[in-house]
Order: sequence, then structure tokens, then C-alpha cells
Amino acid sequence: MEDLKTAAVRGSGGRLAGKSCVVTGAANGIGRAVAELFAREGASVVATDLDVDGLRRLEKQLPQAVSTVVGDVSRDEDARRMVAAAVERHGRLDVLVANAGVIPLMEITEAGADDWDQVMAVDGRGMFLTCKYAIEAMAPSGGDGAGGGRDGAGGAIVCVSSISGVAGQRGQAVYGPAKFVASGLAKHLAVEWADRGIRVNAVAPGTITTERVARLRDEPGGPEYLAAIEQLHPMRRLGAPEEVAAAVLFLASDEASFITGAVLPVDGGYLAQ
Repeated sequence: MEDLKTAAVRGSGGRLAGKSCVVTGAANGIGRAVAELFAREGASVVATDLDVDGLRRLEKQLPQAVSTVVGDVSRDEDARRMVAAAVERHGRLDVLVANAGVIPLMEITEAGADDWDQVMAVDGRGMFLTCKYAIEAMAPSGGDGAGGGRDGAGGAIVCVSSISGVAGQRGQAVYGPAKFVASGLAKHLAVEWADRGIRVNAVAPGTITTERVARLRDEPGGPEYLAAIEQLHPMRRLGAPEEVAAAVLFLASDEASFITGAVLPVDGGYLAQ
């Protein structure tokens, strides 16, 4: 099989040239893959996260294309600052990828109210806040109310949801409902802002080999758990962050100019069952 990272970026050539983008949760995993791919496609990226070291590594890797903001998307002032950084540095905001999130795995009898509140703060409130401030920045450049955005005005938002935000799964009683927020927010905002040229879509990844998932292979019971998860995906493998990034790139680009309100599975066929 062709290397997944190579396949995902093959043919790159400025699909986001000149675009000003914010990617939250960009220090690792899917967010980092998105930031790297956007940079290769010509975007100016403001990468945000709480992981200071991860952001430094990303900025050092791509110093001409990436600048960073350390912050917590669940804090109103931090979410506002992330969007403001793109506007201040690049004059506008064209694309938001609302990716930041936490992923606890527990059944409801194992979870407490604090677990629920933490996930909803980051995965729910954080996505709401970053989308809110992104739309406020994009709206002045949007369409005229008659199918605007065909000339590239307005902007694009991609919310990172999950298969857990479309269908039920065991052990997802805390995490899954927060991802339903991501899927639902994308649909409602898509309808609310379509006539201003702002497109809002979501991706719904299956299980992806992020750094955390990869570490499971070295933990007790981890290999068996991953083998079982692989079998739940019809393609019988897990996805790569670069494969999700490629889907995000499409939805963020002008190639998806007539797509809004979609939740695109990137899941090896999981949701087709």
C-alpha cells in the first residue's frame, strides 16, 4: 500500500494559496496533520493548542507559514484571541478548523459530573466559541444574501466531529455526546450563514492512529484492543491523521464551494454498516 501520508498530499499545489487559517488543537494528531497540509497548500496558519512544546516544534518546522497561539478553546478570551491573531497578522480569516478536543473513554457508571463538564467545556463550548468568533470575523466579507460566497468571499469552517458524533458506541457516554455537538453545530451554522458566503461542514473520523492511539500498542491489553477496533472498520485498519487532513482540506477549499452542512465520514466504512 502506498504510504498514507504520501497519498494524502499527492498533487499538492496551492489549493489554499493566500488563505488565512486557524487550526485549533494543532500540536498533535489530526490538528497537526491539518496544519502541515494547509501550510504545504499555501495557507498562512495560526496554530493553537495548550501544548506549548508541540506548537514550538510545529512553528520551527514551518516558520514561514505557521505562527502559534497558546490557549484554551473553552475560555472565551482565549478563543477570541485565536481568531484575532489571524485577523491581525493576515488581515482577515478565511478558514477555521475547529479540532481541539479531549477523548476520555468510559462507560456512564465510571464517569462523574466533572468528567462530563470537562469534555463539554472543550469539545462543546470550545467549538461553539471558536466558531462564533470565526463567523464574526468572516461575516463582513461574506456574500450579499443571494447565494453569496461564489466569488470566494465569506469563509469556510470545518468542525472535527467523530463517528461517535453520528452513531452510538460502547464506552463513549461522555465523549460521544460532545461530538454530536460538533455535528449538530455544523448543520445549524451552515443554514444560518449560507447566504453570507460562510460554509460550515464537519468530518467524522473513525479510529485514527494519533500519538495517543499509537501508544496503546505498547500498553497492557492495547494490541488486543486495537485489533478488535480494526475489525469494526470494514477496511480492517485504522486511519491516519493525514487521511483526515486531506478530507478537511477539500471541505476548506474552493473545490467544495457548493457544499455546506455536510458531515463527511472518514472512517473506513464504519458508518456504512
